[in-house]
Amino acid sequence: MPLLPEIQLATRLYFSSGQEGASRQSRPAVRVALAGMIIGVLVMVITICVVVGFKETITRQVAGFGAHIQVVSFDNNNTYDLQPIEVSDSLLAVLGSYPHVAKAAPFITKPGMLKTDSAFHGMVLKGTDHWDFFAGNLREGALPQTPQEVLVSLPVARSLGLHTGDAVNAYFVDETDVRARRFLICGLYETGFGQFDDLFVLTPLVAASRLQGWDEHTCSGVEIEVDDIACLNETADRIYFATVNHFDEDGCHAYYVQTLQEQNPAVFAWLDLLDMNVVVIIILMLLVSGFNMVSGLIILILDGIQLIGVLKALGADNRFVQRIFLTQAMMLVCKGLVWGNIIALALVALQYFTRLIPLEAATYYVSYVPVSFAWGWIILLNVLTVAVSMLVLLLPSVIITRISPAKVMHFE
Repeated sequence: MPLLPEIQLATRLYFSSGQEGASRQSRPAVRVALAGMIIGVLVMVITICVVVGFKETITRQVAGFGAHIQVVSFDNNNTYDLQPIEVSDSLLAVLGSYPHVAKAAPFITKPGMLKTDSAFHGMVLKGTDHWDFFAGNLREGALPQTPQEVLVSLPVARSLGLHTGDAVNAYFVDETDVRARRFLICGLYETGFGQFDDLFVLTPLVAASRLQGWDEHTCSGVEIEVDDIACLNETADRIYFATVNHFDEDGCHAYYVQTLQEQNPAVFAWLDLLDMNVVVIIILMLLVSGFNMVSGLIILILDGIQLIGVLKALGADNRFVQRIFLTQAMMLVCKGLVWGNIIALALVALQYFTRLIPLEAATYYVSYVPVSFAWGWIILLNVLTVAVSMLVLLLPSVIITRISPAKVMHFE
């Protein structure tokens, strides 16, 4: 199918000199406009990849310690010393049968303290039988296999002077007495999420159950993981309506459903602020890129003023001439998009595979800048950039309507 005459002419002008169709005098200015476009696209793509990477990594870290959804007692007091609930095998089967639920498993938490001869450290002992998350963050030793073994974070072990294979005393305070246990450190983990690494000590579920004096169906709650974080709220609503106003097996405690965001409001409020930063950066970069492209188009129009006069003298109308220069400008936009995306994705890939840029884990919850190839957002960003560029380029193209063939030829 043959191209429209204006597109053919624009393409010929663009490739005629090998320099985006600009004359020798105008090339530097056009290159500056193109460089501004490339930098704007680069910044926007990297910003999206970093922010999405942050949100995915932080969400994954938080979910590793507390799952996406928890079913606990309605009488919980927002601490880790939760009221016990009775959880039957049938309830676990029902919770695990909902769409997008990958796992439903009981857990037990109990606040306590680790003590050595020279130091002590407050902690929460968590009993669980699901170790996938901690297996991926294991630094030394092995995962707990017996009720006497615990998994301690590397920072806590360092602060207490402990190593894999050492024994450590743990103390747990109840309303009436203090219970002491002696555990063997079988391994050390580190997630980089200091807020939780400093808090949790992991042990098999049976060990925590024996410590509390509970039977096999009594626990602090049920942890539920979803296979698609986008379906988290939908799944939580289904579980909520299935358990609301229902009591556990002994009829003493009503169920209460809480999501990851409700368990950690401060962390996710911080992540929401990142979304606002992304919006501000993208708006600023679109304005900068749009300004550069407007400048580039004006330069191309002024550079081609003789051609405009000749085309109008030959009978071309304003819209025909406008389409020629708009097409030429959009070729510049597409070139900026291509190079901006190539450079940005190369830098993102470098960080993804090498983790070259570090972060202070105590401040940012991770020890490196996390990135993610958010293809959906990147494609949307490119489409938005093209649309905005097309809109902002319409205004300077009106200059063409002001150019009189008679004046141009008289000037010549």
